[in-house]
Amino acid sequence: MAVVTLIQMGPHPPTDRPLRKDAQRNRQRIIDAARDLFAQKGLEPNLNEVAHHAGVGVGTVYRRFATKEELLEAIFEDGLDQLTTLAEQAMQQQEDSWQGFVWFLEQMCRITATDRGLREIAFSKCYAGGRVNAAQERLVPALTRLVERAQADGYLRPEIAAADMPIISLLAGTVSEFAGDVRIDLWRRYVALFIEGLRCRPEQAPLPVDALSDVDLDTAMTIWKPAGTPANSVRSVDGAVPGQDTRDDSG
Repeated sequence: MAVVTLIQMGPHPPTDRPLRKDAQRNRQRIIDAARDLFAQKGLEPNLNEVAHHAGVGVGTVYRRFATKEELLEAIFEDGLDQLTTLAEQAMQQQEDSWQGFVWFLEQMCRITATDRGLREIAFSKCYAGGRVNAAQERLVPALTRLVERAQADGYLRPEIAAADMPIISLLAGTVSEFAGDVRIDLWRRYVALFIEGLRCRPEQAPLPVDALSDVDLDTAMTIWKPAGTPANSVRSVDGAVPGQDTRDDSG
């Protein structure tokens, strides 16, 4: 019987390679479906909804991504890096600092106005894992260089800060959420109005309040809850989850 068993098992071809290809196809299918779903609905959908949108079983999704955070990082790290790349391109390829600033602002608003999920992950830390956090941090210095160059050339109001850029992008996104089904590109009208208000002009009245500091912006990103965010995923300024017992029971 032992000999027969060995003979039966021996001819079976190895199956590792086909399984790896199939797993990769499923993984990409899940990512593509999730990217489309989150772009439409923001970060609210859960992994079950992603599976339904992808046309795969729920178990298939959980085998590829144990948590929703893992899936979000796989999708949005590249999107955040894209924003950083656009800011760097505006610096390197646009000799005119004002044109470079305007070009980047329009590109950023186009992306975040039409991709609700990216907008929410870019400006909220509710779901930010290590890779998303690192991508967010790479974006800030690129924005700062872009703003400071346009100010040094006298084009951009001196009160403007890099921290203003996410706010403008969020405002453009709000226009899309409100009226995007009526007019998909309406956000462009309001970005153009913002741009005119950002220009530096003689005898210009100062802005009534200061921009957020870097610390304040980080705090706002930490406590802002996009729709559907679980309550226990929002951390306070000191990093504690609201309602969580942080006492040390080791003693």
